[in-house]
Amino acid sequence: MSSAIYVINPNSSLRVTQGIDVALSPLRMSGGPRFVSDWLRSGPPGVQSQQDVDGVAMPLVQHCLALPDDCAAVVIACFSDPGLYAVREAMQPRGVPVLGISECAMLTALSMGHRVGVIAILETSIARHMRNYGAMGISSRIAGEAAIGLGVTELADQERTLTRMVEVGQRLVREQGANVLVMGCAGMASYRDALAEATGVPVVEPTQAAAAMALGRARLGW
Repeated sequence: MSSAIYVINPNSSLRVTQGIDVALSPLRMSGGPRFVSDWLRSGPPGVQSQQDVDGVAMPLVQHCLALPDDCAAVVIACFSDPGLYAVREAMQPRGVPVLGISECAMLTALSMGHRVGVIAILETSIARHMRNYGAMGISSRIAGEAAIGLGVTELADQERTLTRMVEVGQRLVREQGANVLVMGCAGMASYRDALAEATGVPVVEPTQAAAAMALGRARLGW
C-alpha cells in the first residue's frame, strides 16, 4: 500500500478544505507519498475561539486514530494548532509524525527573514497565537501580528479579503519592520502570490509549510 500524508482541516468547511487541496498541488509528485485532504465533519464552521480550539481536540484525536494503515504523517491544518500535542501523543505508538501548520509556518518564516509579521483573521486570535509563539521561544523575532477583521466563512469574498490582507501586510512591513509574512489562517491559501507581489516580501502559506515538512519526514523516515 502506498503511503499517504493526511492534511486535516478541523473545521467543517468544504470550501476551506478544497482551497487547502489546491495549495498542496505543487508538493504532489510521482512516487508519493500521496496527499489526502480531509476535514472534521463535526467541527465548527471555523476554528476561531479558544472554545473552538479546545472543542475539536478530542474529535481530532479520534479521527486520526481511525486513519488507515497507509498514514505516513498527519498535518493539522488550522493556525491555532488545535489538539497538536494530544494527536502527537495518540499517534506516537504508530510512529506517525504530526505537524501543526502554525508551528511549521513560523519555523519556515524564521529561515526566510529575521522579523516575522503575521496576518490574522480576527483580533481575538492574536493573543492565542502569541501564547504559541512564547511557548516556541520565538517572541523576539515577531515584528507584529494584525487582523483583517474577517471570519473564516467571510474569506470567500476574494476582493474584500485580498484588499484587507494587502493593507495589513503592507502596514506590518512598513511600520513594524517585517521582512517575511505568514498568513495566519488555512483559509487564506489562495492569496499567497498576490500578497507577496503587493508587499514585496516573501509570504509563507502555513499548510504548504507543514506539508513540505511532512513530505520530508515521510520520505526520510524521520
